[in-house]
Amino acid sequence: MKPIAIFRHSPGEGPGYFATFLDRHSLPWTLFKVDDGVSPAPTPDEFSGLCFMGGPMSVNDDLPWIPMALDLIRKADARDIPVIGHCLGGQLIAKALGGKVTGNPVKEIGWGEVETTADAAPLATEWLGDTQRFEAFHWHGETFSIPPGATRILQSSHCANQAFVRGPHLSLQCHVEMTDSMIRSWCRQWAAENAPPSASVQTPDQMEENMEARIAAMRAVADRLYTRWIGGLHKG
Repeated sequence: MKPIAIFRHSPGEGPGYFATFLDRHSLPWTLFKVDDGVSPAPTPDEFSGLCFMGGPMSVNDDLPWIPMALDLIRKADARDIPVIGHCLGGQLIAKALGGKVTGNPVKEIGWGEVETTADAAPLATEWLGDTQRFEAFHWHGETFSIPPGATRILQSSHCANQAFVRGPHLSLQCHVEMTDSMIRSWCRQWAAENAPPSASVQTPDQMEENMEARIAAMRAVADRLYTRWIGGLHKG
């Protein structure tokens, strides 16, 4: 099978648990370090799927790699090559497919519950099984709209659009790929967010409380999402 292309946009926002999941299923993958000056591939033809990770920038920023990434996503969509995105990656998918990325009403930082949307019950079940709500990790100030032809499957009290699917593609606003080392690393950058503690913003101490158990519970959900996603990988 052709490898899965993973695009990293910041050194601290690598593939995390997504890579662990792929390794467990003996699926090859290739990491593109966009933050290191590596450009996205010009076409998706050499890959069985594409994965876009998070990053501190906005998809609306004037960065040379963003138009290339959007074009790559559109080409993958035209070929039914599955794409998955986490946070910034999910926003890239939304913009590429005709959605918009704008500021969220509040910053959402730390652990917070997401739940399935009532109008997407059959599709949500396809991707999540019997899980209707779970605690996910968040770190974002922007959010995506739902592009044409896509279906929203997750929401939270602080962000209406937490995930959507379109065909074989999965776009996530939340971070289900987190590891304990990633959370600790991000917590060291908490002050730079200039976001005082609130209902939607946790402190580093709050984020690190019961972290191992929280990660384990979230990984059970990530396994369902990722398992459904790899079911659409191109076998050629």
